[in-house]
Amino acid sequence: MAKAIEITDSNFEEIMKSEQPILVDFWAEWCGPCKMIGPVVEELAGDYEGKAVVGKVDVDSNPAVAAQFGIRSIPTLLFFKGGQIVDKQVGAVPKAVLAQKLDAQL
Repeated sequence: MAKAIEITDSNFEEIMKSEQPILVDFWAEWCGPCKMIGPVVEELAGDYEGKAVVGKVDVDSNPAVAAQFGIRSIPTLLFFKGGQIVDKQVGAVPKAVLAQKLDAQL
């Protein structure tokens, strides 16, 4: 089963070149809701293997990417297509909500 990709300040641009839709989870180790949604993001990585890119950005370790998108609340999940943000989810939500947003980009 696929795992979510670790996205960093250094590999972010490369990952954005993907032809597939991309889901990026901005999170931190100390964030309770992030810990709740983390396993859901990992499940989505498996569910959408080959159809979408699913990754996670630790905002404490990678402040440049977080700053680039003005991430102020975590978890924040951004949905990209063609390198552009096409959808956004702030806060922990059920898996079905995230799957629906990803499906809309496929």
